[in-house]
Amino acid sequence: MITIRILQSILAVLLAVSLAGAEDRLVIADFSTGVDAQGVPPGWQVKEKSGKSDFAVVKDGDLHALMLRSANTSFSLQKEVKVDVKQYPALSWKWKVTKLPKDGDFRKSRTDDQAAQLFLAFTKTKAIVYIWDTSAPQGLMESTSPVPFMTVKVVVVRSGSAELGKWITETRNVYEDYKKFYGDEPPVVSGMRLQINSQHTETSGESWFADVEFRKK
Repeated sequence: MITIRILQSILAVLLAVSLAGAEDRLVIADFSTGVDAQGVPPGWQVKEKSGKSDFAVVKDGDLHALMLRSANTSFSLQKEVKVDVKQYPALSWKWKVTKLPKDGDFRKSRTDDQAAQLFLAFTKTKAIVYIWDTSAPQGLMESTSPVPFMTVKVVVVRSGSAELGKWITETRNVYEDYKKFYGDEPPVVSGMRLQINSQHTETSGESWFADVEFRKK
């Protein structure tokens, strides 16, 4: 028979393992809690830049996901966070794009539309955005200044239609990306934004996000 002392030891080990696992990652969004009374995932805010937002929290297979749809619109869901990427350098997320804005290309202001953007704000003047672009080549890393006095560093993580309709898991070393772009130690990440837009090309797009988290490894 298992004695009480042995049982207590087993429970202590399991608790320690659970806590260690929790400390190894910071979950920003798994969308498993549904939406609040306003129809928004708890802790998130909707920001409409152009037109009316169209989104939903849905179950897609085993995933709880945020679905975004844009029809000549631009909007985002954003959340205040506090993440030290020196401790949690790895950003991981799942996304799926099912429709790309026709002729979208962030390199030109008149075609700067993407089906999916994951935007990290470090300060009021420095940010990094990871995008799935229609035309710009995968792997491209460039700067853009969408508003005065603000620099946004862009990473084209995915491009084109070859992988439409597939769930893809991405991992980026945000610490290394920041140092590569800005040349100094990164401050704490203060905000995250999940965005879609198609107003420049006057077309439409659709994307899904799930399981967004920062990890130590």
